[in-house]
Amino acid sequence: MGDQLSAQDWLDQGLKTLAKSGFTALKAEPLAKAMGVSRGSFYWHFADISAFHAAILKHWREIAAEAIIAGVEAASAHEDPLAVLLRRVFDERLALESAVRIWASVDSAARAAVQAIDRRRLGYVEGLMVQSGLSADVARARAQILYWAFLGFALSDQKLPKAQQQAMLSEMLRIAAAR
Repeated sequence: MGDQLSAQDWLDQGLKTLAKSGFTALKAEPLAKAMGVSRGSFYWHFADISAFHAAILKHWREIAAEAIIAGVEAASAHEDPLAVLLRRVFDERLALESAVRIWASVDSAARAAVQAIDRRRLGYVEGLMVQSGLSADVARARAQILYWAFLGFALSDQKLPKAQQQAMLSEMLRIAAAR
């Protein structure tokens, strides 16, 4: 891969490693070996492993919340944003989601990152539901139910057949929009 890696290259490799091998694999030496560079390249970009872990969690938030929300916002000019969001998140392999949540079970910084992303995601879904005309209390309850469904799906590490996925998403949207 060469010695001219950016911090972003390390973060991308870190997320791949996290999803595949878990948080215990987020160490300079094995990452450097996997990337075909010296460990010095890692320390050029990160002061220590704790700084790398903090950057990994920040990068995860960007791709697992902010980038998805931006994509939904861009696509929702022509379609129900909640439908766009649900299709997007239920159509992905979510090994990274599971890996970060396992990490959060033993690490306070990861736990804080997960709690922050949970609040961000829930707030976004709740906002979409309020915009669709639901009261704040109903929107909050339904957003929580949808989010728990997402988390259950993410932690199950199963991909649904297309027809079953479509039926599930249709039912979730029906429940979310019911008056």
